[in-house]
Amino acid sequence: MARDILVVEDDHNISDLIEMYLIKEGFDVRIAGDGARAIGEFRKKKPDLILLDVMLPVMDGWAVLSKIRESSRIPVIMLTAKSEVFDRIQGLDMGADDYLVKPFEMKELIARINAVLRRTEIPNDTSKRLVFDKLIIDLDGYELIVDGKKIDTPPKELELLYHLASTPNKVYTRNQLLDEVWGFDYFGDSRTVDVHIKRLREKVENVSDQWTLKTVWGVGYKFELRDGTEA
Repeated sequence: MARDILVVEDDHNISDLIEMYLIKEGFDVRIAGDGARAIGEFRKKKPDLILLDVMLPVMDGWAVLSKIRESSRIPVIMLTAKSEVFDRIQGLDMGADDYLVKPFEMKELIARINAVLRRTEIPNDTSKRLVFDKLIIDLDGYELIVDGKKIDTPPKELELLYHLASTPNKVYTRNQLLDEVWGFDYFGDSRTVDVHIKRLREKVENVSDQWTLKTVWGVGYKFELRDGTEA
């Protein structure tokens, strides 16, 4: 069965080109030329992945992404002419799965679509819930529970914490985390990892003496289990 891709792009030349290449790769394609139509198409039939331009009429890409994330974890790749670090971090913090700056090669777009789809293909019987002392990291429901309280956490922060905690005591470099959590080349800029770790520490630090988010100086980060066991 062909995968359904929703392309949200107001430049007809770009959307027509993307559509041609995606159809050639075997995808079913729908096009929305503005943010409001994108929400309508999303509600009409949930796609397998959304390519979402940032600069859109009616509703911009940030507003569309925020609306989608209220009810769905459907993979979203942002398409934009903006390449500043702040814009990339904003998109990822809001729950985008990848970020591609215009102009881009169609081969790269196809590769990123396939990579994101592979990463988000999780068998229905696979639980993604980790439990430690006073800490529950639940990717099934996208919830972080700290000392019995649900803590509002952006998707990428939760995914980063889950990735670290799923292999306790393993040290990850910043570049490894960028590749394995964000899943794309972040041009050597590791600041986004540091920012996310800092925000996570504000939520979970000093909650338990059995685990900690630890900096390994000169290398990266790890989720350290001090007693070596889960709760």
